[in-house]
Amino acid sequence: MARVAVIGAGPSGLAQLQAFAAARSSGVEVPEVVCFEKQSDWGGLWNYTWRTGLDQYGDPVHGSMYRYLWSNGPKECLEFADYPFDTHFGKPIPSFPPRAALYDYITGRAMQSGVRDQIRFDSAVRWVGFSDDRFQLTVESRADGRTSTEEFDHVIVATGHFSTPNAPEYPGFATFPGRIMHSHDVRDAQEFTGKDLLILGSSYSAEDIALQSKKYGARSVTVAYRNAPMGFGWPDGIVEVPKLERVEGRTAHFVDGTSRDVDAIVLCTGYRHWFPFMEDELRLQTTNVLYPDNLYKGVVWTANPKLMYLGMQDQYYTFTMFDAQAWYARDVVLGRATLPSRAEMDADIASWRARQDTLSNPAEDIDFQTDYVRDLLKVIDYPAFDLDMVRDHFNTWEHHKEESITGYRDRSFASPCTGSVGPLHHTPWWDEPDDTLETFLR
Repeated sequence: MARVAVIGAGPSGLAQLQAFAAARSSGVEVPEVVCFEKQSDWGGLWNYTWRTGLDQYGDPVHGSMYRYLWSNGPKECLEFADYPFDTHFGKPIPSFPPRAALYDYITGRAMQSGVRDQIRFDSAVRWVGFSDDRFQLTVESRADGRTSTEEFDHVIVATGHFSTPNAPEYPGFATFPGRIMHSHDVRDAQEFTGKDLLILGSSYSAEDIALQSKKYGARSVTVAYRNAPMGFGWPDGIVEVPKLERVEGRTAHFVDGTSRDVDAIVLCTGYRHWFPFMEDELRLQTTNVLYPDNLYKGVVWTANPKLMYLGMQDQYYTFTMFDAQAWYARDVVLGRATLPSRAEMDADIASWRARQDTLSNPAEDIDFQTDYVRDLLKVIDYPAFDLDMVRDHFNTWEHHKEESITGYRDRSFASPCTGSVGPLHHTPWWDEPDDTLETFLR
């Protein structure tokens, strides 16, 4: 029997196990699937840990999740078509849940599908090579440090790309008297209560950590952008300034000649696609873009189509896109998806990347990724849902953020799977300090 290795049991890896489970339940014979997860539980980034730096085994901590994180996009835009939110929670829930609710939802589908016994926890893949038409995986059992090597016919990399920080240095960092950290290591915004915080960056992490820090008591938050400001109507105490030039003592100097004293600096400067466990010829190297090179359908490694990567795109779509990719990867493994020649695959990738180069605003980005997901859905048997509604939700959400960056989470959206509308949360997000599942569902 053929063997398939899935690396990672976060949302992408669990989507892959779900795809094989769906085929199996319909009577299709599927190969042996083994999922390797280096953490002790499933959920990937949604598996919150207090740890930063190194974990209990001396490996870099995978998690970038912080307390008080709430979904920054409508849950309806990431809903599993085969497992709607209404099914999991037994009722409609508000459109912007906290982390605990989303973790409960992700793992709830996995538990219902019975895929946990396919996962080897505390198992770190240290090397993936390829010879004699098979992959060789060297895996360390982190509990006892023992390594073993197994062979597989297919490998699906589902480790995500929000775990290895991109951390630039600026003049004066070495002598700054306060804390300097990457957003990867932020765990509790109350660390900045009463402090003047400087955030470097202008994307989702910068936006959310700025808001969260002010919400939980930071005295002031200064957000320094490299190219353009986010431009939201920030609440009092949050301002945007141009790029940081240098730090002298605790005084941050910006390229427009202004300066201000700060107590802590958070680098919201993105992440690296980092796969040191992959042999050179198998290793994806890309920046964070909507359509990486060398991946046919955004999934299949063109140099060796027995290797696939999931979730490696810059993302508006998340769980929905991961599912579509996982169903497609499954069909490649099962031989139900016929791959064209290498030249045809390269040409298809080139056409997508050429279109990507023309994109100039979020609406065009959303249309692009919607078309990409649609391209996958038309060749797989994933359950139907209203993809155009999801696209419209993304555009509406963007406008809501422009109208109120502190109030956009207090809106409701309709499910593209069931049509039910999320009720308003009992407390406005800006006034809600409690992110527990129990309080959210109250």
